Amino acid sequence: MNSENQANDLTDLDLTSHEVYREGFPHHLFKQLRHERPVWKQRVRAGSSVNGGEDFWVLTKYEDIQAANRDTILFSAVDGPSLADRPEMRGTMLVSMDGRDHTRQRKLISAGFTPRMVGRLEEQARLWAVSIIEQALEAGTCNFVQDVAYQLPMHMIADIVGIPTEDRQWLFTLTADFLEAGSPDNPLPPEEQVALQVQMFEYAQNLGREKRTNPQDDVWTILSTVEVEDEDGERAALSEIELDLFFLLLTIAGSETTRNAITLGLLALLDNPDQLKTLRADPSAMDSAVEEMLRWSSPVSYFARRATRDTEIRGVPIAEGERITLWYPSANRDEEVFDDPFRFDIARRPNEHVAFGGGGPHFCLGANLARREIAILFEELLARTRNIEVLEPPVYSALSIHNPILVAPNTLTVRLS
Repeated sequence: MNSENQANDLTDLDLTSHEVYREGFPHHLFKQLRHERPVWKQRVRAGSSVNGGEDFWVLTKYEDIQAANRDTILFSAVDGPSLADRPEMRGTMLVSMDGRDHTRQRKLISAGFTPRMVGRLEEQARLWAVSIIEQALEAGTCNFVQDVAYQLPMHMIADIVGIPTEDRQWLFTLTADFLEAGSPDNPLPPEEQVALQVQMFEYAQNLGREKRTNPQDDVWTILSTVEVEDEDGERAALSEIELDLFFLLLTIAGSETTRNAITLGLLALLDNPDQLKTLRADPSAMDSAVEEMLRWSSPVSYFARRATRDTEIRGVPIAEGERITLWYPSANRDEEVFDDPFRFDIARRPNEHVAFGGGGPHFCLGANLARREIAILFEELLARTRNIEVLEPPVYSALSIHNPILVAPNTLTVRLS
């Protein structure tokens, strides 16, 4: 079925199929859903592992997504942000916690990112960006995704965690293998996926023990040792399993999303040479350009929530226990919020996108660091290049619906000069 027919017949639409995402996020389908069925139920095929085999609701309008994202009492995150059926993960990670547990862990993690530490991270980001771009220029032709866009966020995460330089390539490869493990194009048996996760956990545990034994001047040492006062006035610290799970969240979510925003941001600039010319001529436009890249790329496709009581959205009844999904790329193309939303405009104002979630308690902790990484990389890239030429169309990885990122550019061959 071609995309035009698919767009005209919602009865056959299956957002759980990776075929829908072969060429990137299917904005044409979500435009139709926004106009015709802004609150739409996705039927899950019998025997499917998606959402435990239960149907789920698809929200596509900015207003509804923002409201649901902020109401953690009505729409709980405890089952996690994905449609994978993982009951053992309920309430275990920052992204699958609500209320006091979420507030406690968020407060502990925030304690590691002191103003001094954030300032150091920005300095390190600049050094890494220069090194990465110089290597790409020396090579001349490169896969921008892997050789440039992926390198900066991964090195920054490694700096945050205090991972020795000699361990980084191994860990980067392990993370990439874990991310691709659920892809229908590159499937790994469940036991091998678990083995990859175990390796990451074991590394995190060893690293945490090393930090506690030999404290260093990095964020992970702080997180391994910090205590804060909880709502009851008791001193609280991150447990070993909480550190392990945050390590997993940081290495995956923190790298993949920023990588995608950088890659899709570059493609948007190259597709709009007038915008690129403006940015080269006026570096002060970088902050608004980064916001437009984030709106345009919306690197997280959806988050899932579970209704805690009967409610309704736009007059559509949602029953207690049913799951809803919040589709951020659709919200960021909502015609009622963004003027001419399919136009890439680095001067767009206002630009209250929901690329980091729609606000509320689960707003992305790494949002400001990600913004600075993107800005720094493009500042150094544009300062060091006169020409960036795409040699082949981008190739996308259509990930499993179990991964909320869902679709990601995998290859973008460019020539830098």
